[in-house]
Amino acid sequence: MTDVASLPAQYVTSGGARVYTLPVRAFPNFRANVYLLVCGDPHAPAYAALVDTGGSGPDNLGDLQAGLEVVRAGYGEAVSLDTLNRIVITHPHPDHLGGLSALREHTEAPVAAFHSAVPFIEQPGWVRAAWLTLPDAQAAWLGLPPGSELDGRIRRRGSNLSVPRALPVATPLRDGEVLDDLLHVIHTPGHEGNQICLRVDDVLLSADHLLPLNSPPLMPARFLPGSGVAAFLASLDRVEVLDGVTLALGGHDGPMRDPRARIHALRARTHEKLDALLAACTHPMTIHDLLVALHPRLRPIQAVLLLDQTAALTEYLTTTGALRESTREDGAALFTRA
Repeated sequence: MTDVASLPAQYVTSGGARVYTLPVRAFPNFRANVYLLVCGDPHAPAYAALVDTGGSGPDNLGDLQAGLEVVRAGYGEAVSLDTLNRIVITHPHPDHLGGLSALREHTEAPVAAFHSAVPFIEQPGWVRAAWLTLPDAQAAWLGLPPGSELDGRIRRRGSNLSVPRALPVATPLRDGEVLDDLLHVIHTPGHEGNQICLRVDDVLLSADHLLPLNSPPLMPARFLPGSGVAAFLASLDRVEVLDGVTLALGGHDGPMRDPRARIHALRARTHEKLDALLAACTHPMTIHDLLVALHPRLRPIQAVLLLDQTAALTEYLTTTGALRESTREDGAALFTRA
């Protein structure tokens, strides 16, 4: 039986552009959405672009090619990897950028990405230079038990690569630009400092800024520039005031047919998490202490994401004056309610 969630879906913008969701297994047991944007006569399209590329998982490229075959057979679009005019990367995370290396064997389409994301694509390992706080110092500040599994994972993550080889970016993008006379670029930091959303007529390709089922993962701004709760909330405000957007399509899961309602829900959920963390901080506590208090049944697969989220929430409450920060003798940060 075919998994319905793996089938392409078509959306037509108010200006007649066709947007197809191409679900891929970015990594084993982890799906992401690649978007195909097509303009002009389906039998001879004037323009075809991929937005994001999925991950480096073994099934990613095959899923993408299978999705394109469904678009050709089911929707009559004469598109293939070798006829693409453009590839756009919304942000340099492995599940959005990691498939680019394999795609490069099948298409010469020029790549566009936000200007500050370009080093992450053109220089594998750039993340090591981008950290504002190096992983060893992150582990100490977070108060992780030395030698624990979580301590080791945080210390190793500075060596994680989004792409295995250097790949050129033809078009560095800036906020407010219009790419190829079609894609309106909106810088939306928070989940990732270089993240962009792309507006096509009444449709917003919202990357991981707006997701239909979950809040996007956040890490504190002190680790990577442009990350954090303050940036995320400000970016929600930016997207909320867009006039005429009636559909948002995120980097994972299904469509959001009432984008403003989804923004309101994400904002409310963020404030619920802030309130819960503040209530949990009953005495001087490290971020690791707060993680355990908030998530007593923490599963290893969730641990790093929830640790980063706890740190981001704590950082925000400290900057707003709700928490006070001091430093323990071993370098761990201790937080108390103001």
